[in-house]
Amino acid sequence: MMGKQDAPDELFYKFRLDDHVPADYPLRAVDAVLDFDPLRTALKEHYSHTGRPSIDPELMFRMLLIGYFFGIRSERQLCREVHLNLAYRWFCRLGLEGPVPDASTFSKNRYGRFRESDIYRVLFEDVVDQCRKAGLVPGEGFAVDGSFVHGDARRDLRVESVDKLRDEADASARPVREYLEALEAADPVHDGGAKYLSPTDPAAAWNTKEGRGRFGYFTNYMIDTVNAVIVDVEATPARMAQEIIAAKTMLDRIAEVHDMEPDILAADKGYGTGPFLAWLKDREVTAHIPVLDRQGQGPSGGLFPREAFTFDPERNVFICPNGKLLKHRMAVEATRIHIYRPTVKTCEACPIRSQCTRGLMRTLSVPFDDAVRQQVIALQDTPAFLRSRLLRRKVEMLFGHMKRHFRFTRLKLRGLSGATEEFLMMATVQNLRRLIRMRPPDIPIPRRAVPA
Repeated sequence: MMGKQDAPDELFYKFRLDDHVPADYPLRAVDAVLDFDPLRTALKEHYSHTGRPSIDPELMFRMLLIGYFFGIRSERQLCREVHLNLAYRWFCRLGLEGPVPDASTFSKNRYGRFRESDIYRVLFEDVVDQCRKAGLVPGEGFAVDGSFVHGDARRDLRVESVDKLRDEADASARPVREYLEALEAADPVHDGGAKYLSPTDPAAAWNTKEGRGRFGYFTNYMIDTVNAVIVDVEATPARMAQEIIAAKTMLDRIAEVHDMEPDILAADKGYGTGPFLAWLKDREVTAHIPVLDRQGQGPSGGLFPREAFTFDPERNVFICPNGKLLKHRMAVEATRIHIYRPTVKTCEACPIRSQCTRGLMRTLSVPFDDAVRQQVIALQDTPAFLRSRLLRRKVEMLFGHMKRHFRFTRLKLRGLSGATEEFLMMATVQNLRRLIRMRPPDIPIPRRAVPA
């Protein structure tokens, strides 16, 4: 006989939310490792000591974590999901009848006291500390890379200069106002020029990395290569020159906040510039980075490469394949290169001149940091360097998870401060997932309530 479901007519129910959240549900493990005391301490001075109590900031952060954890990008949808989902209500400490904050509450707090207190970095650093205490961050080898994330700006709505931006954009809008204030303060994060500017989010840089040009930002990750824990994250406009600046900022901040300095830093060829390699050497960090050698990108045509010339450091000269000397002539500060040349008569009488130059004499342009570049080049065939190349892929793996599993391909908030907030929240969630997977906390199995 076909059954029929009838609504129960009981007047009283024995119901506990804890009984309906599975013991292996990931939010249980997240709840066991989260500590919101540092957040309350950081936010305390941003709340008044009198007046009506506000909505608990812990509640809003728990809801935000749910949104990033499960890829719920819309705040209105997030409020609806928390209202309906029993597990979300349990995680947010709402019970069955607790009211869910309105979506506008998130906007008021995000652009107000949350941003002023830098609370998102406080939460991120606290999770990194927990990963360190759990033994997931040895701190010996790091890797760094950046990934492009689309900004909340239309590609077909753009201007070509700051003057046009001032004329056409709404100067009262927060992203425009913050960008113009940063320009007046000569903030180096916006250095590098801009082909186009977005009137809605001018801090987002025009980038053609993914084919068609788009406005967006780079989320720069620095990870520990043992367990792929993100030890720092930095948001920058999507310009390649900003990646090295972000790497320096992150290394400085890690040393200051966590008292960590890696022995090895792995990165791709975009980081292999002479000044950055020299900067790492001064910090006693071994660079496992392919060297970016633009001097070798010119036409060769069968001529002797620079490697065919032997350098004599005592006399500061190069010796050509015919045994003649190329002396130091000048140092060009603008391009940071040394110029080495022989005399014209030396080259005129050389029997192998046709294999060396097509001009009157051969000229060598040597970067200021050539010595450290040669040291890094000498490491490129060592087993340690090759291993670092493989470990560096863990950064790209994290970017792939971010975009595929968390659906984090486009920013919701505008401005560099908005990008910083979203990147920190995303990195926090990724670290939390790794922490609870590799070091599962002890969670008591919930016991079902037995009716009397």
